[in-house]
Amino acid sequence: MSGETRSSEASRYLKFGSVTVLILLSLGYLAYTGVQDSKSYYVTIKELNAMGNEAYSKRLRVAGNVVPGSIKRSGTRVDFMLKENDLTLPVSYTGTEAPPDTFKDDSQALADGKFGSDGVFHAKQLQAKCASKYAPKPGQPGATPTPEPGKSMSQNQSSGSSGMSN
Repeated sequence: MSGETRSSEASRYLKFGSVTVLILLSLGYLAYTGVQDSKSYYVTIKELNAMGNEAYSKRLRVAGNVVPGSIKRSGTRVDFMLKENDLTLPVSYTGTEAPPDTFKDDSQALADGKFGSDGVFHAKQLQAKCASKYAPKPGQPGATPTPEPGKSMSQNQSSGSSGMSN
């Protein structure tokens, strides 16, 4: 082989190697920024208020109970107040989906978004649950039986069952 052939092969390998490195670096950068954008921190309202300027730059998740009478709907936008203990937080939801059916007064809600310098939490996602609606009431099927005083659970179940016994 001549020196010219070796030189063109080396040049080809160098080009291939540099393109491969460039592609790998680009994929690494995209993966890193994608993880950074999708990462959200769960904070309480008290922790959010204590974060200072750091709260404005992070994607956050805040939970609380919806203050009764605070839900105001305007097209696809929903403004409401979250309450945790004695603290409240104004929230403005402008997500692409309608709020869930369980999103009502006194329901527990989880807002995912960013805290604005205007003092309003701007949510892009909203989850709501009403655990008390689905929990069985005492005395209904599915409720945990209360043992009688002085008896263990196994004694209580065997004395109250009408099934076959040996």
